[in-house]
Amino acid sequence: MLGFAKKLFGSSNDRKVKAFQDHAQRINALEPKFAALSDDELRMMTDAFRDRLANGETLDKILPEAFAVVREASKRVLGQRQYDVQLAGGMILNEGGIAEMRTGEGKTLVAVAPVYLNALPGKGVHVITVNDYLARRDAETMGKVYRFLGLEVGVIVNGLSQGQRQQAYNADVTYGTNNEFGFDYLRDNLVYDRREMVQRPHNFAIVDEVDSILIDEARTPLIISGPTEDRSDLYKILDSLIKDLIKDKDTYELDEKQKQVLLTELGSERIEEALERGGHFAADTTGLYDAANISLVHHSNQALRANTLYQRDKDYIIKDGEIVLIDEFTGRMMTGRRLSEGLHQAIEAKEDVKIQPENQTLASVTIQNYFRLYDKLSGMTGTAATEAQEFGDIYKMDVLEVPTNRPIQRKDYDDEVYRTHDEKNQAIAKQIAECHLAGQPILVGTVSIERSEQLSDLLNRYEHKVEVSRTLKKEYAGKAKEAEKIGDAAYDITYETKLRGIPHSVLNARQHEQEAYIVADAGLPGSVTIATNMAGRGTDIQLGGNLEMKMQKWLLEQRNLAVEVTHEMEVAKEAEFKAEIAVLKEQAMAAGGLFVLGTERHESRRIDNQLRGRTGRQGDPGTSKFYLSCEDDLLRIFAGDRLDSIMKTFGVAPGEAITHPWLNRAIETAQKRVETRNYDIRKNLLKYDDVVNDQRKAVFEQRQEFMDSEDLSELVGDFRRDVVSDLVERYMPPKAYAEQWDIDGLDERVRSTLGLELPLHDWAAEEGVSNEEIEERLLAAADARAAERLEQIGADQTRGLEKQFMLQMIDMQWREHLVHLDHLRGVIGLRGYGQRDPLNEYKTEAFNLFESLLYDLRHNVTRWLMTVEFRFQAPPEMPEFQEIHLNPGTGENEMTNPQAQNPEGTLIGDERSRLPIDALPAGWEVTGRNAPCPCGSGRKFKHCHGALV
Repeated sequence: MLGFAKKLFGSSNDRKVKAFQDHAQRINALEPKFAALSDDELRMMTDAFRDRLANGETLDKILPEAFAVVREASKRVLGQRQYDVQLAGGMILNEGGIAEMRTGEGKTLVAVAPVYLNALPGKGVHVITVNDYLARRDAETMGKVYRFLGLEVGVIVNGLSQGQRQQAYNADVTYGTNNEFGFDYLRDNLVYDRREMVQRPHNFAIVDEVDSILIDEARTPLIISGPTEDRSDLYKILDSLIKDLIKDKDTYELDEKQKQVLLTELGSERIEEALERGGHFAADTTGLYDAANISLVHHSNQALRANTLYQRDKDYIIKDGEIVLIDEFTGRMMTGRRLSEGLHQAIEAKEDVKIQPENQTLASVTIQNYFRLYDKLSGMTGTAATEAQEFGDIYKMDVLEVPTNRPIQRKDYDDEVYRTHDEKNQAIAKQIAECHLAGQPILVGTVSIERSEQLSDLLNRYEHKVEVSRTLKKEYAGKAKEAEKIGDAAYDITYETKLRGIPHSVLNARQHEQEAYIVADAGLPGSVTIATNMAGRGTDIQLGGNLEMKMQKWLLEQRNLAVEVTHEMEVAKEAEFKAEIAVLKEQAMAAGGLFVLGTERHESRRIDNQLRGRTGRQGDPGTSKFYLSCEDDLLRIFAGDRLDSIMKTFGVAPGEAITHPWLNRAIETAQKRVETRNYDIRKNLLKYDDVVNDQRKAVFEQRQEFMDSEDLSELVGDFRRDVVSDLVERYMPPKAYAEQWDIDGLDERVRSTLGLELPLHDWAAEEGVSNEEIEERLLAAADARAAERLEQIGADQTRGLEKQFMLQMIDMQWREHLVHLDHLRGVIGLRGYGQRDPLNEYKTEAFNLFESLLYDLRHNVTRWLMTVEFRFQAPPEMPEFQEIHLNPGTGENEMTNPQAQNPEGTLIGDERSRLPIDALPAGWEVTGRNAPCPCGSGRKFKHCHGALV
């Protein structure tokens, strides 16, 4: 019944998308109107829209006209006109949803209209990409449209100065990666002056490859850290011990499903004995699990994880003597990203490269909580439907599938499953050879660098018997004797030969810089491209070749040859390339279009769908098929033994494969289980971070209040009163008798915290005195000392010191708080053994720690301001620059001869700076040192009459 209703009325997704497509018709109706405008008139529409918004109109009201203006500008600037489905996708983005659009449907162009619309109020729009290359490319390409319409465009990439970042964020549209935006947010909350902050409030963001960024990247938080002490020797020692230990499989238990590894009882005993023999235990301890040796336990576990769970050329590579992590979803290097809690150092010790110091967390935020700062958030990708629940639960974003502009002609074949890797690889090589010889382009997807290079090596060595047909007429043309033998007839002969090696390109993290060119050529007839994952590559595989990339390559070649390229040359070359691409495209389509071959199933269905989505773009023909083996990680972990025994039972011969739709469903079920586990990990991470997030917001907001305020004396006074109250309450409890008061303890704390020597014993000995009265006396004495120090130091200096102390202390306390929370997270799970909910326990403990943070902040700021001795010294004088002005008549430097310039003898230059302070004219003594001197010399006061003597 449900299926019948769905067919009759369409799904919820179909109805919503149809509504957007109906709106697109209104935009189409406006096309002739804006097509008739000149470039200047079209550009003036931006000011007109802004005026209308200022007068109270909403973005939704002007949406049809704004979208129509963008479409017309795109036609004129880029030569591209948005399809109706692209307009529908743009409207989904404008409403804060996720537009799922297949590869090749032009998602980059889809974002232009909603970005323009939401940039009109002047609050800034962020476009988030997965890497710097795409950020630069899109800012340059799509920026042409924005600039044409009068908007400013900025791009945030690694290596920019603070001024450049501020300029980019102040633009109407800002492109950049999620990491750059997230880390800038954290850095903004570490500065001591608001003028040093770079970001504006978070208004609207569009996330490209939204599933990659908000799902895959969200498993680990963004962390800004600082180095701690160097412990290289410890990592090396533990790495050596663990390598010896794991030679015996009975010393550890490896759970590949959960990606966990633990020492067995035997392993714990052996590592404890080895550490004791080496004298590595802390003093006065006898066992590894004594409290003082807890660091050894932690780093032993990290060394075990590094040696068993992390594989070179899969999880990381070694580049220029450093460990560089590999993104498991995109196959890209994550330069600058490091694993925390000593794990990265353990991998460095394992690979015998230079060990960088472990870091201490200074500030951190999860991807989820950073992006939830935006007032409106939207995204686009080719694969989001499988994660629709997570997007809805965490980000409150609905996923809508936008239909393709043209019907899909791709054929998706059932998976072929072999018993072993070798059998599978031989079948893959045979398929590649067949496609190559038939002139069909083939894209081969692998899950790791190691697998891509193994397959590349196999193709280089591969020998394949092929049949070759030749026409003798052509073969012997121009040779008289042979031509006489043949006469006018043409004879076709067929013979067998061997194909040695298959030419191919490899795209993985090692070829990161050439990826755009490699992907652009992947649609040429007979081309073979091996790629490690295809998420967020940003360049379409176009059958016959990519015109834009061909032109870029040609222009670069001409530049290298110092050839000046004229407009006529460029137009002629473009026409030549277009004709060449058209011929090659026909050849590729005749051979069946792009063949996508997957060498393994990824643990996430989205990654497989992203690979499949590379073929069949814009109605082109295409084929996809996955080749699997029982030794693949996914099948081996979840069903390898069972599947292998089934194949043996049914007598599947070596080299033969089994295929069946049921098998596909079984594999999909295994993938769903892994996806569910990963979602639980992310959801669990977020639950714990949500506890900290409210605290983070409170601290960051408090910091900004400190930075914005010029006078914190009232808050400092409140801190001082709270401290006095805390001390009296602690050492003179309200309901305690006078004999129970700890006057000695109070006296010591008053001296150390408030810097006061008071007759507390005499006050306490007075008959009938109450703790409230002593508190009042203490507060009066503390206020008097504060007033005395204010007069001694000066109001301006005191206000500046208070501000600096507040910021430095809140940062110091927050860093310690994060360390405590990290330690708490590491052990809170053990509360579950006591039938207590670890999350509730964490909430309670985190709240108590935050209360302690506020308590310590009050006491430490008060102690600093009340007890620290200040010695103000004049900063070292800058060397005086020699001023030169030669007298044309005498040739002398007038600036070194006062009499020459001022024959009447009035004091100038260095002489006037020697005036004693009491000889200055009235009112001059209060002039700021950096202010212009009142004498009118144009020099700063400190370098003129106010110079120190």
